[in-house]
Amino acid sequence: MIAERMRHNLQVSATSTMMKIVPHWSWRLVSRDYPAIMCFMTAPEATPPRALWLRDGGRVLLDLSGEWRRGGTEPVIEGEAGDRLPEAYVTDGLGTFDSTLPAFLLAMIRRMEAAEPPLEGLPPNLHGLMELALAVPEEIEARGEPEESTPIKVLGAASMNVWAGVRSINEFTGQSMLSLGRFMAGRARFRPRDFWMIVEDCGAKALPIVSLISFLIGLILAFVGNVQLANFGASLYVADLVGIAMVREMGVVMTAIIMSGRTGAAFAAHLGSMKANQEIDALRTFGFDPFDFLVLPRMLALVLMMPLLTVYSNIIGILGGMLVGAAVGIPPILYWNETLSIVTLENAFLGVFKSVFFGIVIAMCGCLQGMHAGNSSAAVGLATTRAVVASISAIIVLDSAFAAIFTILDI
Repeated sequence: MIAERMRHNLQVSATSTMMKIVPHWSWRLVSRDYPAIMCFMTAPEATPPRALWLRDGGRVLLDLSGEWRRGGTEPVIEGEAGDRLPEAYVTDGLGTFDSTLPAFLLAMIRRMEAAEPPLEGLPPNLHGLMELALAVPEEIEARGEPEESTPIKVLGAASMNVWAGVRSINEFTGQSMLSLGRFMAGRARFRPRDFWMIVEDCGAKALPIVSLISFLIGLILAFVGNVQLANFGASLYVADLVGIAMVREMGVVMTAIIMSGRTGAAFAAHLGSMKANQEIDALRTFGFDPFDFLVLPRMLALVLMMPLLTVYSNIIGILGGMLVGAAVGIPPILYWNETLSIVTLENAFLGVFKSVFFGIVIAMCGCLQGMHAGNSSAAVGLATTRAVVASISAIIVLDSAFAAIFTILDI
C-alpha cells in the first residue's frame, strides 16, 4: 500500500515536471515513453449543454446544465413547458458559458412576449446580463419577417419591373445610337482585329448549323406540300411553295433564331463574364467607351452577316426542296425553272430586308443582357438565358409586325 502511494506521488511529480520542461511539440514522444503521464495531461471532455423543464408542484422550473459555449454541441432540450416561462432556474450543474446561454434565454423570453420575466436562480453574472438585455426594447423591423403580399403590392412590383426594363432598353438603345454616330463620324475606337474575328464567328463559323437547319426546313416544306398537292396532280407547285416560304419567311426567321441561340447567347456570356471580372470597369478606367469597344463591333458584324446568311439559307432550303422534288418525280431543271418563275426580286428582297432588323435585335438583346449581368457565374448564365429568350421573342413579334405591314401594303 505504501509502495503504491509512493509510485503515485512519483508519477504526479513527474507529470508536473514534464509539463514545465517538455515543449508542446514533444508531447508525442512523451506519450510514447510515458503513457501513464499522458493520462494526467489529457483535459476532461466538456459536458454538452442541456435544458430540462421540471415541475415542482404548481411551479415550472428550468434546469440548466453543461457547458454553453459557441462552437460546441447543440443544446439538448427536454420536457415541455407549454406557453409558460420558468418561474425559477436550477443551475447546480451549469458549467462555463458565453453569449450562447444568454441568447438562448433571451430568445425564449422574446418568444413568450413576457413583460417582466422571472430570473430567480440564475448566477449573478448571468442575472446581470439578462437584466441588461431585457432593458433594451426589441426593434420589430429587425425580425426580418416576410411582408404580407397583397394584389396591389404584386401589381406595383410588376409595374416597377416593367418600367425598369423599358428604361434600361431605352437607355441602351440611345447609347448604341450615339456609338453608331461616333462610328459614322470616325471617332469610335475599337480594334479592327476584334471586329473581323466577330465577323468570322458570326459568318463563316455559323454556316454549318445554318446549312443543316435550312436544308431540313426545305425538306419538310416539300414533303408536306407534296402530300397535299399530289391529290390534285399539282406536285410541280411544290417548287412554288418551298421558294415563296423560304425567301419570305422561313429562311430569315430560322436564320435569326439560330443566330439568337448561337451568337446572341455568346455575346451575352462574353460580356457578362467581362463584367463579372470587372474588365468593363477597367476599360472605363483607361478611357475606353465600352459601347464603342465592345457593343459596336458586335452589332456591325451581325448586321453585316445576317443578310448574307439569309440569302445562303434561302438557297440551301430551295435545294432541299429540289431533292424531295426529284424523289417524287419532278426533274431538277423543271423544279429550278418553276422556282425562278415564282420567286421575284421583290419577294427575295423582303427576307433580306427583315434580316437587317433581326440582326440589330439579336445584337442588342445579347449585349444588353451581358452588360447588365451580375457579378457572379450564376448571373452570367441567367443573362445568357434572358438574351436568348428576349431575342427570339422579339424576332417573332417583329416578324408579325412586318407581315401585317406587308399585307397592308399588298407586297
